[in-house]
Amino acid sequence: MAGHGFHAGEVAVQQRAGVSGDAARLAGMLAAPDLRGGAERFLADRTFAALTARDAGGRLWISPLTGDPGFLEVADETTLRVHGRPAAGDPLHDVPAGQAVGLIAVDFARRRRIRVNGTLAVSGASGLVVAAEQAFGNCPQYIQQRVLDSTAHVGSSGAVRRGAALGDADVALVRNADTFLLGTTHPDRGSDASHRGGAPGFVRVENAHELWWPDYPGNNLFNSLGNIAVDPAAALLFLDFATGTTLHLSGTAVIDWEGLPEPAADDRTGRRVRFTVEATASGSTSVHADDVVASPWNPPLTAP
Repeated sequence: MAGHGFHAGEVAVQQRAGVSGDAARLAGMLAAPDLRGGAERFLADRTFAALTARDAGGRLWISPLTGDPGFLEVADETTLRVHGRPAAGDPLHDVPAGQAVGLIAVDFARRRRIRVNGTLAVSGASGLVVAAEQAFGNCPQYIQQRVLDSTAHVGSSGAVRRGAALGDADVALVRNADTFLLGTTHPDRGSDASHRGGAPGFVRVENAHELWWPDYPGNNLFNSLGNIAVDPAAALLFLDFATGTTLHLSGTAVIDWEGLPEPAADDRTGRRVRFTVEATASGSTSVHADDVVASPWNPPLTAP
């Protein structure tokens, strides 16, 4: 992973979306990172993050990381220690070191998030170490407000079910979801983890192998879509915050810029991301929240 500033895929998407000028004003966010100061304090208070990486077979996944406050520890300006790893049975439980990874830490209660991208320098039973090459915050849009249960963050429990297509329970979880995490990658710039949110039902399931979601207006950097424009490998993580159920999906994604014969009310940008499921893993996690306050930025799914 090398270089700063926008890569060719991000630039191409920005140009097609007509936001190159807006993106250029934010290019400084992608400068060399410094995890100290405000980022360090934010990360130290978190109990939830998600990691994008490849398993030993090379398949891309995105998995939850949980722990008590302090489990994300900044060692210096470019080193993040994770005191924990994906739980037993998780596709990334034994995530190999020496690869590009993306990490996002989310404060649902205050609608804040920070992304840390770099190289996984260490992976073992005692935890992970990420050598950061990018670190930046994102706007609060589309984050549903939740207060995560702080009494237990010990990883997943119960059996993990693997598959190659969505089952009935998976379809129901996706269709009821108001949040998911998105993992993407780039051959030279590494991997990234990002957040997507909307009103329940904003992710549409077409069949056991295909789903899509509208690309809502954001910060115009197009880190995720820029990666997809170059490398279609992608991964999704859905969580049922009431039950702790998790659904990991690994496959490919493509940006659909046109050809929307039946535009939905929330197709405000004219862009959709279509995802093809190649592998699934269903399990559970300690992440839990009883109540939710919908984001005020969520577009309505039906016309007024």
